[in-house]
Amino acid sequence: MTEENNDKKVEEKKSCCACSKPSFKVIIGVVLIIIGLVLAIKWRVSLLILIRGCIGLGLIMAGAIAVAIAKE
Repeated sequence: MTEENNDKKVEEKKSCCACSKPSFKVIIGVVLIIIGLVLAIKWRVSLLILIRGCIGLGLIMAGAIAVAIAKE
């Protein structure tokens, strides 16, 4: 009987800890998203320059992949 009670207490402790970890991860995730959005707005000019610079490299990589697929 006491063994069953101990098992129930252990399960209760596990369930309590299990519910707090995902909520903590969600809070951290939301905070990081907000920080990212604020910085993207603050650095929008530099971000647009970076995106424009990556378009050419992206096209080169897409072409290389297309050639590699065509060879097979």
